[in-house]
Amino acid sequence: MAIRSLFSKKKEDGQEKGFPEGLMTKCPECRHIQLTKELEKKHKVCTKCDHHFKMTAQERVAYFLDEGSFVSMDDHLQTSNPLNFPDYVEKISVAKQQTGLSEAVLTGFGTLDGEEIVVAIMDSHFRMGSMGSVVGEKITRAVEKAIELRVPVIIFTASGGARMQEGILSLMQMVKTSVALKRHSEEGLLFISIMTHPTYGGVSASFASVGDINIAEPQALIGFAGRRVIEETLREKLPNDFQKSEFLLAHGQLDAVFHRKDLRNQVAMLVKMHTKGGVQHV
Repeated sequence: MAIRSLFSKKKEDGQEKGFPEGLMTKCPECRHIQLTKELEKKHKVCTKCDHHFKMTAQERVAYFLDEGSFVSMDDHLQTSNPLNFPDYVEKISVAKQQTGLSEAVLTGFGTLDGEEIVVAIMDSHFRMGSMGSVVGEKITRAVEKAIELRVPVIIFTASGGARMQEGILSLMQMVKTSVALKRHSEEGLLFISIMTHPTYGGVSASFASVGDINIAEPQALIGFAGRRVIEETLREKLPNDFQKSEFLLAHGQLDAVFHRKDLRNQVAMLVKMHTKGGVQHV
């Protein structure tokens, strides 16, 4: 009776009585309920079905880079409201408070298994990772820093696409980031694109897809337009796994799909393969 009462208690103020907030996490894929601490130990991969939860940019840094090596860049850049879009500034302010980020991408440099790299890590918790002018500027500056240091650049993408509140200024970032990466490539330097769930719109159609090596996490949705839009346009049913990373791999649009537990070691190996005896650090 006591057990039944515990689970039948109504929610109060957003919490269920008897359970501290954040103690348990339910997997959105298999509905398995697990201790949040155990989930975090597994780098936010479901212990039952291997569903890859979204990670924050800060969690990516802690997982991916050598401890204490990361130095962030360009946190001072501030988003403006060039089109005077209603409540845009207020919404950006809320996103900053909720995520601890200055914008939807965290950029900087550090080391991966001892190798110097520059990273740009998008965070879908910040306005769905949408790409505005500051996001594009930060990614461009990160690539330029990689050229200056003569090191690889690694970009983690997680985005719903271009940010409509900035109109054409947002779309311009597709070109700007791609041109910067072209210059990086012309210097003989390595760019690894790591696409995570979700990667859509202008991000997928620009810098996310032009890596020397294009990688994704399992079951990540990657595409330009959404499934429903494509089905309505083509007037036909698409495969169930359409736009998932495994589908893209099978159709030649990705080079690899790595489970999160293997991602760090695999990327570190790729970086070493393309830098040892090749481009010398300065």
